[in-house]
Amino acid sequence: MTQDEMEAIVMAFPMAEKGVSYGRPSYKVNGKFFTRLRREDDSLVIMEVSLDEREMLMEAEPGTFHFTAHYRDYPCVLARIATLHPGSFKNFLERRWRKVAPKKLVNEWEAAQTAAETGA
Repeated sequence: MTQDEMEAIVMAFPMAEKGVSYGRPSYKVNGKFFTRLRREDDSLVIMEVSLDEREMLMEAEPGTFHFTAHYRDYPCVLARIATLHPGSFKNFLERRWRKVAPKKLVNEWEAAQTAAETGA
């Protein structure tokens, strides 16, 4: 995935805002951390990933998923942007978005998604 593709996915979520953290792109939703691109290794910080899920991801795709000592106790995983599948990234972000976006907006978004799927 390219940085442009990554940013298009992030910014497609309602209320997503771009900022800068440590000199690299960082994103918030509703004033809360959404994701960021790490300078050290061009990896994205993906939140809402349990420690068990993180271990499974790292075992299944060690070239993509990893973590550093800093993130050891946090429910997150680092994913190398170059090898992360865009669809997977979108799914991870949706999980985070549902947690940090205002509940009314989440409900409206879900209703719009359902209407789009059913053609209503």
